[in-house]
Amino acid sequence: MKTATPATARAINDRLVLDLLLERGPLTAPQLRELTGLSRPTVSDLIERLRDGGLIEVAGECGENRRGPNARLFGIVAGRAHVAGVDVRRTAVDVTVADITGRTVGSAVRDFPWTGRGSTPCFGGGAVPGGPSGPLGSSDPSVSSGTSGTSGTAGPDEAGAASASSGADGTSGLSALIESVVAEAAAGRALDAVVLGAPGLVDPRRGDLVAPNDVPGWEPGLLQTVRRGLGVPVTLENEVNLAAVAEHRTGAATGRDDFVLLWLDEGVGAALVLDGRIRRGASGGAGEIGMLRTDGGFFCDLVGPDVLRGLDRDETAGRIAACAAALVTILDPGLVILGGSIGREGGAGLAEPVAVRLRDLSPAPTEVRASTVAGNAVLQGAVLTALDLTRDRVFG
Repeated sequence: MKTATPATARAINDRLVLDLLLERGPLTAPQLRELTGLSRPTVSDLIERLRDGGLIEVAGECGENRRGPNARLFGIVAGRAHVAGVDVRRTAVDVTVADITGRTVGSAVRDFPWTGRGSTPCFGGGAVPGGPSGPLGSSDPSVSSGTSGTSGTAGPDEAGAASASSGADGTSGLSALIESVVAEAAAGRALDAVVLGAPGLVDPRRGDLVAPNDVPGWEPGLLQTVRRGLGVPVTLENEVNLAAVAEHRTGAATGRDDFVLLWLDEGVGAALVLDGRIRRGASGGAGEIGMLRTDGGFFCDLVGPDVLRGLDRDETAGRIAACAAALVTILDPGLVILGGSIGREGGAGLAEPVAVRLRDLSPAPTEVRASTVAGNAVLQGAVLTALDLTRDRVFG
């Protein structure tokens, strides 16, 4: 059994303290000693090392006397790094920028300047058999605006310029639009990482789409174009997987290592989380339940939002339960979360009858909950993933 070298031990202790400061906010040296169990000299050296590295700073004082080294509060240098989460679906590009502590410092959203509508995709955000469709109505009721005082929505001149640089279907303007909205949200801040959520199967090895999705203007090579344009690392992830990240960290799956997020929105699909990790499959197709056939047709045709909103609650619950049963019977996740616009709107009033119907279809005991992530779950998951990547690089 190998023992840790002094350098390894220092790196472990540094990350332990940095994670505590992220979780709890500014702390004093005595508080760090109490929480970590490290000795006074070790904590003293650690604080000096992290301050010299530009990772922490004095953030105030606490205590009755508010004097002396033991009263100093140390916190993360928030501006040490910034990240962007990007949600690119079928009608708009939505961006949130956060500092390394996770605090939102900028946001912007801009509608596509091109128009068109299509049917609900059968992939949980992927391509429809037979080719891409037009955009659908946004599933997210919230619209963010730039915190730097600029509007998050393109004005007539901007929309016209974007249209002029693209075809009628936006085939050459999407990458420029993404770069523009990211720059607007960043407001001059240098970005360390960008995570982009979009519909489609993302190959786990290549990090790019397996096949074209149904986002207007998304062409082969778009990811590489955006990377060159932004000049920072850009990671592409399936949007339902990102929503599951948000659900796991801040929503209905907090504290659960195994669950399925059933996405009922513009696209129909699922994200699979087992042992605390997103499971993508060999080609990124894990969870694409919309393409499963039943006697009534594809699941995506049976549980799309436009279809379900025309049904009574019992029939809606029955269709969703049949969809969930296909995953529960094979995976036994113990928890199914109803996400997307249908899950949010239905709440517990929908989750409860789905759970009842699911018990009749699968022998595996399964809890059903509605999503509790407030706002845009895809965008939040993108920011959280970008923060993970950046903290690992900056903090070590």
